[in-house]
Amino acid sequence: MGLQTSFETPIPVRTVAHLIGQWVGRLGKVWVEGQVTQLTRRSGSTTIFLTLRDPIAEVSLPVTCSAAVLDAASPEIAEGSRVVVFGRPTYWVPRGTISFAADEMRVVGVGDLLVRLEQLRRLLAAEGLFDADRKRRLPFLPARIGLICGRGSAAEHDVVDNARRRWPRVEFEIRAVPVQGPFAVAEIVAALGKLDADRAVEVIVIARGGGSVEDLLPFSDETLLRAVAACRTPVVSAIGHEQDSPLLDAVADVRASTPTDAAKRIVPDLGEQLQLVDGLRDRARRCVSHRLDREQAALTSVTARTVLADPVAGLRAQRRQAAELIERARRCIRYRLDGAADELTHRQARVRALSPAATLRRGYAVVTRADGTVLRDPAVVEPDEQLTLRLAGGVLGAVARPKS
Repeated sequence: MGLQTSFETPIPVRTVAHLIGQWVGRLGKVWVEGQVTQLTRRSGSTTIFLTLRDPIAEVSLPVTCSAAVLDAASPEIAEGSRVVVFGRPTYWVPRGTISFAADEMRVVGVGDLLVRLEQLRRLLAAEGLFDADRKRRLPFLPARIGLICGRGSAAEHDVVDNARRRWPRVEFEIRAVPVQGPFAVAEIVAALGKLDADRAVEVIVIARGGGSVEDLLPFSDETLLRAVAACRTPVVSAIGHEQDSPLLDAVADVRASTPTDAAKRIVPDLGEQLQLVDGLRDRARRCVSHRLDREQAALTSVTARTVLADPVAGLRAQRRQAAELIERARRCIRYRLDGAADELTHRQARVRALSPAATLRRGYAVVTRADGTVLRDPAVVEPDEQLTLRLAGGVLGAVARPKS
C-alpha cells in the first residue's frame, strides 16, 4: 500500500529513506555476476570497495566486502575479472546510496566462460547472425578504411603498413580504443557506430593481437556482436592469431586470421593488379591479332576468285549477251514487219482487184435510183425516172426511156 501523503501532510526524508532501505532489504541474498571495473584497497581498512559492471548493459553496482572475502577467491581477483558475488543489497540511509555487501566471491573460470560463449553462439546462430546470405562482399578497392584497434598496437602497424605496401594510396580512419578490460566493449561499439555513420568509410576492420580467452572476451560480447550485425558497412574481424576464434569472427562479414591477413583481404596488391592488366592487355592483343590474321586470310581467299580478280569480266559477258539478244530481237521484229508488209501488199492487190472501182474502170457503171438503191432490174424503172450513173471517172444523171 502506498503512503497517504499530501501537500498539507508530507512525510520527512528520513521516513522515505528508511522505507527504501526496508524495500531493498526484502530482496535478500542473491548471486550476482559481473566484471570488476574498479578495485580499491584503502590502507588501514579491512573493507574493500569495488564496482561490478554488467558486461552487456551499461549498468554498474558498487560492492563492498571484507579483505578476507576478496583474498579467499582463487585465482586472485583484479580489475577486468569476471566474478560471481554472493551477498545482499543494502541502502545506506545517510547518503541515500545503494551498495552490495558481498559475503563470497568466485572467479568465473575459463571453462565456465567457454560454456557461456557456446550458449551465446547457439543463440546468435539461431537468430541467423552467422548466416552466409547476410554477409556483404568487400569493395574491390576501398578509398577509405576504418580501423578499430589499440593505441599504437602491433595490430594497427600490421594492418596499415601491409595495406599501404599493397596499395600506397589507401587512406585510413583510425579509432584507438581499449581492446581489453571492462571498458573495451563500450569503446569499441562507440567507435564502430561513428565509422559506420561516416559515408566515406567503405569497410571497417576490427583488429587486435593475440591473447588469452579472458583478454579476447570483449570480442565475444553480445552487445558488440549485435552492433556489428547491424552495421551497413562491411566489417572485417582480425582478432588474434590463427588459433583464436572469438564470436566476432562468425558475425563479421569477413574473417581474417591475423591483422596482416586483413590487410591482404581489404585492398588488392598493386603489383599483382598491374601484372593482371598486362596479361589481359597481351591476351587482348593476341586475340585481335589472331582475328585480323584470320580475316586477312579470308579476304585473300575471296579476292583470289575469278569473279573478284576481274569483276568487270562478268559485266562484259552480260553486255555481249545483252547486245546479242537486242540484235536478235531486231532481226525478229524486222522479219515480222517485212512479212506483214508483203502480206499487206498482197491483200491490197486483192482488195483492189475485187473493188467495185476496179470494175468501174473497166467500163462498168453502177445505176442507182433517186432513193439511192442500186438498180438491178430495168423492168422496175418507170418512164422518165431520174437515175444516177456512177462511173470510174465520176457521176452522171440519166432519164429512163422505154426501149422501143
